[in-house]
Amino acid sequence: MALYREKDIFERRGAANEAKRALLERFKARPAENDPQVLARKAERQAILDAREKRAIEKEKLRKEREALEAAERARREAAEAEQRRIEEERLAAEAKIREQQEIERVALELAEEAERKAKRDARYAARKQRKRGGRTS
Repeated sequence: MALYREKDIFERRGAANEAKRALLERFKARPAENDPQVLARKAERQAILDAREKRAIEKEKLRKEREALEAAERARREAAEAEQRRIEEERLAAEAKIREQQEIERVALELAEEAERKAKRDARYAARKQRKRGGRTS
């Protein structure tokens, strides 16, 4: 069984100093700004950024084209629907006009039939009256 030994302050300070020293050495070992490897990496990163920007521009252009096509299609569909509604309204108006004309004709026919029935009734009434008068005067 291993015993856990807590580090004292001197060991912790020594470890921190060692870490700082290693970090400083790593920083000093870094190549200079004009080193060919650094310049190559910088150029590579710039090329990646440029390519990413070009892709973003192309993607935006494609999105705008797609939106324009969708808007044109939506406008065409709405115009077709409006035309269809107009045609349907005209058809309904024509049907309503035909029904109204038929109703007028039906009412006129009923009035004519009623007037004919009334004329026949009046003729029968007048004939009956004539027969009654004829019988009294004889």
